[in-house]
Amino acid sequence: MNITPWSYSRLKSFEQCPKQFYHLKVVKDYEEKQSSAMFYGNEFHKAAENYIKIGEPLPPKFLYSKPVLDSLKTKKGDKLCEYRMGLTEDLKPCGFYDKTAWYRGICDLIILNADDRLAWVVDYKTSKSTKYADKGQLELMALCVFKHFPVVEKIRAGLLFVVCEELVKENYKYSTASSLWSKWYTGFDRMKKAYETDVWNANPSGLCKQHCAVTECVYNGRN
Repeated sequence: MNITPWSYSRLKSFEQCPKQFYHLKVVKDYEEKQSSAMFYGNEFHKAAENYIKIGEPLPPKFLYSKPVLDSLKTKKGDKLCEYRMGLTEDLKPCGFYDKTAWYRGICDLIILNADDRLAWVVDYKTSKSTKYADKGQLELMALCVFKHFPVVEKIRAGLLFVVCEELVKENYKYSTASSLWSKWYTGFDRMKKAYETDVWNANPSGLCKQHCAVTECVYNGRN
């Protein structure tokens, strides 16, 4: 079984439960229903992209985010919205849909300030709390930006929680970026092994009974 290009979300889904990942992402014999929170998040992402990219007015329900989006618009640099990036297995930049793509990532917003050799990397979150903020997503995006934009030496990254108006920040330097890849290779290798052996073990948790779509699993409370 050939492994498809991975992303942060695919790796996290696999680590959460390999069996669920197999059914939802590999053979696709079950479908994950979009929750109201997911739908709201997708709507916001599109509205923020159009506001920053082409100046389209925000829908009334998202006007609360205007001040923080305006602060991003005024930062010095080119604004790259929903920017798609790919990397080959030897970490060379490539197109998102290239056949050689090994990793794929989409950045909600990159602000590229070539003059200062600086980039801002922003990922929007519509959760009401930063309790489960995961900076791993920022790290991968930053590593990918360094590869795609060699002019960049420093990255200021943030998970922007627009509802609770909080920013979970992290800074990265090109000089130390290469040392961060090892743990991502480790995660990828675990997923690759599952593809090679066709072994997808369940990882039971408190989410099984209420939130998992794979009803054939023995740990699903709805079978």
